Amino acid sequence: MIRLVLAGLWVCILTAGTSYGVAYWKENGSLLPAKDEYLDGLQYQKTRALSVPMVENGNVQGYIVARFVYTVEARTMHQLNVPPEPFVVDEAFRRIYADDRLDFRKLARYDLSILTTAIKQRVNERMQADIVQDVLVEDFNYVSKEEFQQKP
Repeated sequence: MIRLVLAGLWVCILTAGTSYGVAYWKENGSLLPAKDEYLDGLQYQKTRALSVPMVENGNVQGYIVARFVYTVEARTMHQLNVPPEPFVVDEAFRRIYADDRLDFRKLARYDLSILTTAIKQRVNERMQADIVQDVLVEDFNYVSKEEFQQKP
């Protein structure tokens, strides 16, 4: 009988101690670091695939298919009201479409660093802050009109 009473008393003390510990832990912090500590560093964001028509002699000859990756500071990204992706995609489309130096038949000769630098600068100008740290090229290919229409 004494063992049963001591076991019950032990369970009550253990339950009370655990409850106190959980309440203290919830009130004074957790074992995980604060949320702001996770936000340090750069985030890499991919754009959607971009198809830019290449027009020559008034006809569409094919499409430049491109995908970009841009870097943004994580803290800045979480504070933005508008994500930078639409601006990056828009600037990339405009630059590729309007660039007279781009010979879609010889993409190997095209200087992509000029394109990525221009995209970065223009996006930062439009967002009125240094948001985008770098723009990288993930994919940059030419697909003829016939090949593009055959793809499912």
